[in-house]
Order: sequence, then C-alpha cells, then structure tokens
Amino acid sequence: MEKIAFLGLGAMGLPMARHLLSAPHPLTVWNRTADKARPLVEAGAVYAATPAEAVRGADLVITMLADPAALRAVAAGMLPALRPGTHWIDTSTVGPDTVGELVELLPEGVTFTDAPVMGSVDRAAAGDLSVLVGGPLPGPVAKVLGLLGNVTECGPVGSAAALKLVLINAVIGGVAVAAEALQLGRSLGLPEALVRGELAKGPLAGAVARAYAEGAHFPVALAAKDVALATARAPLPVLDAVHAALTARPELADRDLSSIRP
Repeated sequence: MEKIAFLGLGAMGLPMARHLLSAPHPLTVWNRTADKARPLVEAGAVYAATPAEAVRGADLVITMLADPAALRAVAAGMLPALRPGTHWIDTSTVGPDTVGELVELLPEGVTFTDAPVMGSVDRAAAGDLSVLVGGPLPGPVAKVLGLLGNVTECGPVGSAAALKLVLINAVIGGVAVAAEALQLGRSLGLPEALVRGELAKGPLAGAVARAYAEGAHFPVALAAKDVALATARAPLPVLDAVHAALTARPELADRDLSSIRP
C-alpha cells in the first residue's frame, strides 16, 4: 500500500482523508490546527508536527488548502523534504497560475498532478466527489483518486485547475442569480414555494437545488476567493458583481453559500 501524506484537514480535507484511511492506506496527516487531526489519529493515522515531517518518506502527498497563499506556505515547508519518486497531488482550488508556480519549484524526481474536486462535504464523506485531473495519472495516483470519487482527465498539468474555475464560478453565479430571482419574487408578493418550484423546472434547476442544499458547506468566503481567481483572468462583469455581493456581508463569510438566499 502506498504511504500517503495528507496536508490540510479543513471542511473538505478531513472527510477526504478519513475516506482514504478507511480504504485502508497508511496515512500521515498535518493541519495548521492540530486538534482537527484528532479523529483521524484515533482511527489510526499518524500526526506530523510540520509539513516536512508529514511528507518525509511518503509515496503520495495530497494537499487540500484554502487558497493560493496557504498552499504556497505549506509548499515552502514540505518541498525540501520530498524525495525523488514522490508524487504530489493538489486538490485545492487555486487556479492554473499557482499550479504553474508550484511545478517550477518541484525538486528533481518529484511529479505533480492537479486534481481539484467538485462537490461539498457530504459528497466528500461518501467518496462521491467529481475529481478533475490535470497532468500525469499513474496507476497508484488513479487508484487513490478513484477512492475519492469519479475521475475526469482534463489534459496537461494546470488544465484541471482551469476547468475547476470555470465550473465552480458557474455554480456560484447560478446560485447568486437564483437568490436574486427569489428576492424579486418576494418583493412582488409571490410565495417562495411557488417561485422556487417554477425555477426548478427550468435551466436554473441545479442552482436552485444548491441554494437550498442541506449537508453542504462551501463558505461564502471561499466562494468569493474562487470568483476573485476567475475575475483576475478575464473581464467578467457579472462575476464582478457577484463578488461584490459575496463580500458585502462579512457576517456570512463562514456560512454556506446557500446563506445568500433571502
């Protein structure tokens, strides 16, 4: 069995790592807040005090960090400890530019695959994520990613990171539009159930379903980060407006994206 190091045990990383541990795979974990690793350690994982300690001797390294800054910081700590033959899989949503930066820093003999995921904590816990893959997909990597969900090969390194921005921004924008449609219906005196039901019959059906999703946790702050990554790459006036809406209410930052619904 490949020895896996998993770094980043946030809302998504924790259920993903737990799924790998139950496979079972020898698993070493690291998280900036050590307490979050306790359930995994109790289930048999080994806790490492630093990123370098976590990856030392690993066959596969998986990272799931919140944003480019967090990923760069962890990479700085772990890259010197990676041995030749190690394969690094990044499942974070950081965009192709950050992926390109990291590839340039790889030590000799270390390979990299970008594998951002679509789906929230409920699907992560069930091993039912949509895993987008850019770059090499050797057998051990394919096997491990297959444990997390359905794998889609997108092309060279960075292509999965790019597609993730397209897909997640379509979701965020759709939820924002659905939320405003519901707000308009309310202002016109229409029952929410009526508006919701009719919207669910049309092209916004998926967005409406996500706006009412239970068991999902995609914080508004992370949604705003994903929109910012997209608007930095292209003129996207609609998403500029969505970003302004997502950041206008700081009290929602840690709540699920569905909280923007009226």
